[in-house]
Amino acid sequence: MPEEILQPDKEYLMDLLKKIISFKTVAPPGSNYQEIVDWLVPIFREMGFATQKLTMPREVFAAKCTDSRLVGDRFNMRADLSVGAEKTLVIYAHLDVVPAEGNWDTDPFQLTQKGGRVYGRGVSDCKGSIASLIAALKALLERGKLKYNLSVLLTTDEEVGGYSGLCYLTDLGHVKGDLMLCMDGFCDDVVIGSNGIITWDVVVHGRSAHSGSSFLGINAVERSIPVMEALMDLKKVVQARRSAVPASTALEAMGKKSLMPMLNITMINGGIKENIVPDRCTLRGDRRVIPEESMDEAMAEIEMTLKPLDVDYDLKFYPGYPPMSVNPEHKWVAEVREAVQRGMGFYPRLSGAQGSLDQAYATEKTGIPTCVFGVGRQLESNIHGLNENVRVSDLNGFARFLIELLQA
Repeated sequence: MPEEILQPDKEYLMDLLKKIISFKTVAPPGSNYQEIVDWLVPIFREMGFATQKLTMPREVFAAKCTDSRLVGDRFNMRADLSVGAEKTLVIYAHLDVVPAEGNWDTDPFQLTQKGGRVYGRGVSDCKGSIASLIAALKALLERGKLKYNLSVLLTTDEEVGGYSGLCYLTDLGHVKGDLMLCMDGFCDDVVIGSNGIITWDVVVHGRSAHSGSSFLGINAVERSIPVMEALMDLKKVVQARRSAVPASTALEAMGKKSLMPMLNITMINGGIKENIVPDRCTLRGDRRVIPEESMDEAMAEIEMTLKPLDVDYDLKFYPGYPPMSVNPEHKWVAEVREAVQRGMGFYPRLSGAQGSLDQAYATEKTGIPTCVFGVGRQLESNIHGLNENVRVSDLNGFARFLIELLQA
């Protein structure tokens, strides 16, 4: 008899997603983290996993997380299942979502299905992949056999670039395995690289005075102009570079063939009243770092660019996630691509993410070969925007992909 082709229970998958979406795990501030972890723990225990509810000590949170928008306790979950396999696969996704602001056509925290799609905050990024994972595991554990021991990490604060999720678990030693799948991605491509991120600020100092006698002061807003001009000149140099990591399918369609570094001025704040010469102007922005660059070199380049200026300023850097690059010839990459082909019906290309991933921190610290693959589509799902959505067929297809990847 032909071998049974395992299928996820589609109704069960939708019920799971409906419940997961209903938890308003919005970051910032980081709400309902304990509630969603408490709901997930028994689901994994019933499937035979050993589970841990990991609470971040408040003193660690206070020391590591300086974002004043974040409040409350931080909770993460680890679920492990040993089947006596030679290798352990770590599977990661995050439970938090960005705020659902604006005029949605539907309630963003009430799953809505129409026109072959489901709508809700997080259906793509990345609660849909979590629902698909649970449905796939249920089918496999009831009627199949696992190829790998599993370590599932479901964490929080990814959407605010926070330390308290995967980065914290990495430093605690909870990211243990031979291979890793990050489900915080899109299903257009298998992602094997990403840009690092450094946020920065420049505070330009002046001297306040009455604007009627502005020559008695030093206008910090005006003095910030040469700083901006120097950074814009550097921007041209930086953004002329290219990585060997291919751009995503969506960006390639826009003429971007490779990952590219970025230098952005995204915020400016100066002055308190029209007739007061401002004594302070703050510029803020970020620097996206391709895998061929180093974070230290990127910061040094900005420092050297501003150093010759005759301006009184303070420059600070806030390094975030590093860049990531995985060998495209690694067997794990081929295995993931082949499972996508069997489960979703197409052979995906390899690409990098212009954005930055907390997964890169774990990959850098542990050296575990990593692939990033999720349920959303870059040009359809409106990730982080109004009416976030995914195709129902992609949710079911992603569960089928996981079955193909995990099945012995």
